[in-house]
Amino acid sequence: MPKYLFQASYNAEGAKGLIKDGGSKRRKAAEEAAIAVGGKVEAFYFAFGECDALLIADLPDAASAAAVSLAVN
Repeated sequence: MPKYLFQASYNAEGAKGLIKDGGSKRRKAAEEAAIAVGGKVEAFYFAFGECDALLIADLPDAASAAAVSLAVN
């Protein structure tokens, strides 16, 4: 199964939600999105700089990757 790398950036509203709820909910949402399309999350990292989160996932195809991308961002 191909691996995909996602970079996510949160707007001000998303950052407030992250502070309020913590990162566990974001990771769980990404895992649920990957599982829903037949894949799995290999790694999920929060970062500083241009992107706020990085996700590496095994996914069946590019269409599945696009669906996960929309859910993560």
